[in-house]
Amino acid sequence: MVLLIDLVLVVVFCVIGRLSHAEGIFGDLPGLLGTIWPFVAALLIAHVVLMVRRVRRERMLPGLSIWAVTVVLGLVLRAVSGQGTALPFIIVATLTLALFLLGWRAVLALVRRSRATRVLTRGRRLDAHPHER
Repeated sequence: MVLLIDLVLVVVFCVIGRLSHAEGIFGDLPGLLGTIWPFVAALLIAHVVLMVRRVRRERMLPGLSIWAVTVVLGLVLRAVSGQGTALPFIIVATLTLALFLLGWRAVLALVRRSRATRVLTRGRRLDAHPHER
């Protein structure tokens, strides 16, 4: 599920980029795939490495690795395939992919922390006030 979420978000990033430059997404499938493949390949490599190491990829620290590999390797693959890597694109790609790949992980971490706090609070309250059970 983690890979699927990241994959969808990387594709969304690429689609938004193409649309912002008035490039086709449905009428130009080769162009769309050409835009998508460097970042998807980088994302898959990052995930495979972490899966082999049995790392919980939905957590923030592994998410940072996934984001960094996706951005850096994705840009390298774009460059070697003759696609643009102008500084403004590098900045936008870095920030947007950070928002996408780290954003959902941050929300998940907050939800998990909130649930854990509620469970602990309930447990302490029950232990501290047995007559309230």
